[in-house]
Amino acid sequence: MSPPRVVVSRPFPGRALEAAHGRLDLWVGPAEGTPREILLERLAGAEGLVCTLDDRVDEELLARAPALRIVATPTAGFEHIDLSAARARGLWVCHAPDATTEATADLTLALLLAAARRLVEADRFVREGRFRGWSPDLFLGLELSGATLGVVGAGKIGRAVLRRARAFGMRLLYERLGGPDEALEQELGASFRPLGALLEESDAVSLHVPLTAATRHLIDERALARMRPGAILVNAARGPIVDEAALARALDQGRLRAALDVYEREPEVQPGLRSSDRAVLSPHLGSATVSSREAMMATALSAVVAVLLDGRPPRHALVTPSGR
Repeated sequence: MSPPRVVVSRPFPGRALEAAHGRLDLWVGPAEGTPREILLERLAGAEGLVCTLDDRVDEELLARAPALRIVATPTAGFEHIDLSAARARGLWVCHAPDATTEATADLTLALLLAAARRLVEADRFVREGRFRGWSPDLFLGLELSGATLGVVGAGKIGRAVLRRARAFGMRLLYERLGGPDEALEQELGASFRPLGALLEESDAVSLHVPLTAATRHLIDERALARMRPGAILVNAARGPIVDEAALARALDQGRLRAALDVYEREPEVQPGLRSSDRAVLSPHLGSATVSSREAMMATALSAVVAVLLDGRPPRHALVTPSGR
């Protein structure tokens, strides 16, 4: 019996794909991602699809893949998948909510430190040959010890960020949809605040909510106006959570600083952000460690194997076939 055919839209670092060869009949797209028309062609007869954020899994795609039984994304986010369309076709849909946690939390702190200590500006200053020696007022920044960090969305990544920030001696605030979390507060000494109060009290605000209709432009002009003068906004979650045009205006006015890993219309970046010395920008690197990327693909492939070979429910299912 031939192994089930599975389309993987692009390769990931590590050995997860190599380990799956033989058990699955894998077609793996190019490193830069598979163009949509080719993806649609390759899905004919495929029973599994491993897709990434650049692959729009919608009714058109699913209609071209009548044999498909499972869609797995190696990412924590899943806004690129039409869950309703998948549910209507009786598919499994799975994601990888754990594999990215520690790497993304690390990058969040790196972004925060870079913005707080103005490292990008300082690096450019040295490279351009303008450094003339130590000065008591050169690139003054924010000391994290004693400063207040507000985390919006206290899920797995938000909690991991809070743990790291606690080690820096920061005062911790958090906001979450379900209200106060007694266990979190006992573990970390963090205090719950509604979003408005959190914005007003925080020296730095870090976003860790999923992208939904309710969180799109959650941080808009009004929200930015509530932040303290000189505060830092960090976004390593999803770009459209922030109104980039409004943020660019706030930076231009000198009211805030920002550290961003994600953008509203990736890969496009708002010109006002690119030109601002008050913004630290990285190219969607949240999970960009070898171990994290390998774990992401391994999680996605394990879901595919569970459904197509082992006949058992996969972990981290977002959508299950009717009756499961």
